[in-house]
Amino acid sequence: MASRLQKRMTLRRKLHVLKTLTNSKSVKKSSIIFDAFLHIYKLQLKLEAIKRQYLYLMKHIQEVKVEKVGEEFLVRVTCKKGQDVLVSILEAFEEMGLNVLQASVSCNYFLDIEAIVKAQDQGIDVREITQAVHKAIGKQDGEGTQIV
Repeated sequence: MASRLQKRMTLRRKLHVLKTLTNSKSVKKSSIIFDAFLHIYKLQLKLEAIKRQYLYLMKHIQEVKVEKVGEEFLVRVTCKKGQDVLVSILEAFEEMGLNVLQASVSCNYFLDIEAIVKAQDQGIDVREITQAVHKAIGKQDGEGTQIV
């Protein structure tokens, strides 16, 4: 069995760890424990705020960037995952007469697409491609996104 002195030293060590983790200035054991509970509660509130912000981003993120590189276009799309979003984007490319030369797709938390496309018709510009991709994403979200 551990002696009283060892138990007291163990308790003091644990209270010291609690004081350093929570930046408590208290001296009494009950105050240190209360400060620890308060610190845990504040951390829980911060975690909930981060989760709400993350869920908001997951729901509303949508970014489309199109750059002209020589005769080809570099299309970067980041949006929330949804059923057949990739298919809608590829169908939009096909309707515009764009051939996908190379593509990279990632679908961890968001749908990330990076594609190099080449237009069969030379009259297509960056704005038309951007609008078509936004329209394809908006179709899947059930919203009519307005592009300015």
